[in-house]
Amino acid sequence: MGSSAKKKKEKQKDFQKPKLRVGKAKAKPENFTDTSFKSKGITLTQQSLTLTAPTTNTQFTSHLSHVTSKSDAQRRDSLAHLTSYLQSKPSTTPLPTPVSTLLPTLSPLILDASSSVRTNLLKLLRALPAGDVADHVVQLMPYVRAGMTHLAPDIRITAVDVLSWLLGIAGEEVVGCAGGWIKTLNCFLSVLGWHTEESAKWSANRAAFGKAGAKGKPMVRVVGVLGEFLGAGIGEGSGGGGGDGDVGMMDGEGDGAAVGFPVVQTEVHMVAKAAQPYVYLNLFGSPRDEEGEMYETREERWRVFQGRFLAPVERGLESARQEGGEVGRASMTVSKVMKEAVEYGRGVGFEA
Repeated sequence: MGSSAKKKKEKQKDFQKPKLRVGKAKAKPENFTDTSFKSKGITLTQQSLTLTAPTTNTQFTSHLSHVTSKSDAQRRDSLAHLTSYLQSKPSTTPLPTPVSTLLPTLSPLILDASSSVRTNLLKLLRALPAGDVADHVVQLMPYVRAGMTHLAPDIRITAVDVLSWLLGIAGEEVVGCAGGWIKTLNCFLSVLGWHTEESAKWSANRAAFGKAGAKGKPMVRVVGVLGEFLGAGIGEGSGGGGGDGDVGMMDGEGDGAAVGFPVVQTEVHMVAKAAQPYVYLNLFGSPRDEEGEMYETREERWRVFQGRFLAPVERGLESARQEGGEVGRASMTVSKVMKEAVEYGRGVGFEA
């Protein structure tokens, strides 16, 4: 009997709940390890183990590598540092990094989503040596055209500002590089909405600019840069007149003296000033179509403009003139360039 009662009590222990006292912690196991401590560390973003400060060239290269950072603030600050360095250095001092290396890194920032980054980029581009940039316009133009047709209105305006800067320092190179004439004109017509007669009628509402064009300022800016572009390509100041070189004239009577004889076109035989004087031959590039060709003379550019762009540009200018205001005044500048180009076309045998 005793054995039976003992077994019964042991079985009941499995079904009994332990009585817990309020405020008493549960017993810790024997292999318990205390992990309640916290560690503190100090992180330095920039640290150097040398006693001498880095040189200006080293700092320039370091900030140049930061313009591709994922942080908007870091890209902006790096561009501001590069700009201040270029503005403060003597003009005779060479750049730590050549322009041919800088432009491929800086060009994609034309499409940057941050407005502060694009603003600092434009300041940096204006601080670059103009002569060095002229030899590398072809590297910038694809990004400029991509920015002009971007979905964001403010990026389109930034691209137009970059194009205006390029026209100011290397207008002949911009309109004469591969794709620089036809492709850029197509971008202008897309931004302004002048491709067809119907689109030219509603382009005055500046629908292509969204909220940024509410007051017409972007529209005025684009029309003004279009006038600069046409002036560099087919205006009176455009170069490459189509080979109208002056032949050497006889100077003096009886002595047979001649100016420049026997070389009557001296500039043709001089060493080219451009970095790539034979790029127009496209010896090692892929075959180009009509839009990607180089139109280096005013006559070639006028021929293409007359056949493909004269009618839509005239329709768009008429619509802008009827709107009046700042847009109408900006269109008058373009109309003046168009009038000069038409007179030039009649002079060379291209009737408008």
